[in-house]
Amino acid sequence: MKRVIIGLSGGVDSSVAAYLLKQQGYEVIGLFMKNWHDDSVTISNECPWLDDSNDAMLVAERLGIPFQTVDLSEQYKERIVDYMFNEYEKGRTPNPDVLCNREIKFDVFMKIALDLDADYVATGHYCRKGVIEKDGEEVYQLLAGVDNNKDQSYFLCQLSQEQLSKALFPIGALTKPEVRDIANDIGLVTADKKDSQGLCFIGKVKLPNFLQQQLKPKEGVIVEIPKEQEIFNQEQPEFTSEVDKLEYLSRKIDYKVEFGKIVGKHQGAHYFTKGQRKGLAVGGTVEPLFVIDTNVEDNVIYTGQGKEHPGLLKKALFVSNDELHWIREDLALKVDETLKVEARIRYRQPLQKATLHKVDSGLYVEFEAYQSAITEGQFVAWYINDELLGSGVIS
Repeated sequence: MKRVIIGLSGGVDSSVAAYLLKQQGYEVIGLFMKNWHDDSVTISNECPWLDDSNDAMLVAERLGIPFQTVDLSEQYKERIVDYMFNEYEKGRTPNPDVLCNREIKFDVFMKIALDLDADYVATGHYCRKGVIEKDGEEVYQLLAGVDNNKDQSYFLCQLSQEQLSKALFPIGALTKPEVRDIANDIGLVTADKKDSQGLCFIGKVKLPNFLQQQLKPKEGVIVEIPKEQEIFNQEQPEFTSEVDKLEYLSRKIDYKVEFGKIVGKHQGAHYFTKGQRKGLAVGGTVEPLFVIDTNVEDNVIYTGQGKEHPGLLKKALFVSNDELHWIREDLALKVDETLKVEARIRYRQPLQKATLHKVDSGLYVEFEAYQSAITEGQFVAWYINDELLGSGVIS
């Protein structure tokens, strides 16, 4: 009998995943990951992990499977929280959920599972795993979940072949309502529990409040750049090569305070991210203000009116070699090769038609349509049909 260790989070998805594995004849063990109890950085007055671990224990009891809690808070702080502070300080916007899967669930947690003689590690993600044979070797595929509304393949975009080989995603072929129905039918305490919001495993947290505990507030100005600013209306130069064109399309505009007018003050440019609308506290504009860029060195936030502001829109982005990752290593592009794909730059964004261009220093992703608020530090992931092939950090 193959042994599977499942990360029981205290939510309905992992509860039903555990039940399905048991039905399929696996020996199932539930582990709850405790990832946060650092009082020096308070998250909120509530203690979500206590309630969650309690629910996970009740589910394990109901299913008749062994259960224990593992404390990963030290690794979580080191690999996720410190990384987040670091990225925000540099003016980038990290995605903790993607990192959490790569660094915690499918690395630290997986090692613990394998030490317990597990054959597989399972999670309640809405995605699927495929296996194909190529040149006599097994190649693992990461496929989108059947429920378009819940597909979570994006969050697993940094997994490796080795991690995928040991992973199981029991609910990937189900929809959320089907998962809830199963939970109700077998009387699980988590059947009607709301989906968790907020930081991966930490629960409710207002990001600025969280960041303020490490990144000190410092007052700066909010500048509004008008759509008519000549920087947006310059003629496109003549390009001598495809790479020149891609460099131009993905370039970062160097804004200056004198390009616009000062419309307000803020408490720290590192608390803000591109495309952000809330939290600026500037009124009296015809259309709402959006952050179009932040400059953490000069502590200035640049904004523009409306979703269609040219400062928000771009057709290409760049990923450097050291932040480029292929799940399907066998399909990795060589220099000067291109590949037509569909890509997304954030979770739940509908897939966008794009072309990958491999160059010496990294990879350009060129989109057919303009993309709004391409944000440094976030992940871009690319697919062919419903298979996620690779991803990278937007630089």
